[in-house]
Amino acid sequence: MIAELLAHDGVRETCELRGRVGYMALHGGSLERGTAEVARRSAEVTGASLYAVEQPEDLQWHIPSHLYDPAVATNLGAFLEHVDLVVSVHGYGREGFWTRLLVGGADREFARLAAAKMRPHLDGFEVVDDVASIPRELRGLHPRNPVNLSRLGGVQVELPPRVRGLGPRGEPAFVDALVTSLAEVFV
Repeated sequence: MIAELLAHDGVRETCELRGRVGYMALHGGSLERGTAEVARRSAEVTGASLYAVEQPEDLQWHIPSHLYDPAVATNLGAFLEHVDLVVSVHGYGREGFWTRLLVGGADREFARLAAAKMRPHLDGFEVVDDVASIPRELRGLHPRNPVNLSRLGGVQVELPPRVRGLGPRGEPAFVDALVTSLAEVFV
């Protein structure tokens, strides 16, 4: 499935290997708008590596993260081999969760640290790192999810539309605050 998506006309795959920390956006472009931009800006600010898949406007093909096979998506494999720690940026929208950022992934210690760094910057948003409070399908805990395949693992950050700068209440200042907070995780 992933090979078909990457071969689809207009899909853009980016792999930039820099630092040992990596930001990832598997569902960028039209599917989870703003996620690739957050990952890219965060990587630039911190000198981190970047892996992103961005879909064109006429495509919204959701492949669950755990089906992104690094043996098939060779750039993803190179990215995961290069980095030690991953921050995977995702977007979601769900009634009752419009102001909740969800911090999942198998590295729970890193998730707690990331959430603690994000909270002071994101006034008006709730940063949730308690796995029991995160909907099961948004937890990022599957062992084949790429966020869990680097040497030290990582965190999956699920962002509601507003903090991605989308919708009538979204603001670029929210995106700036998010990027700043993610950069502080590595200071």
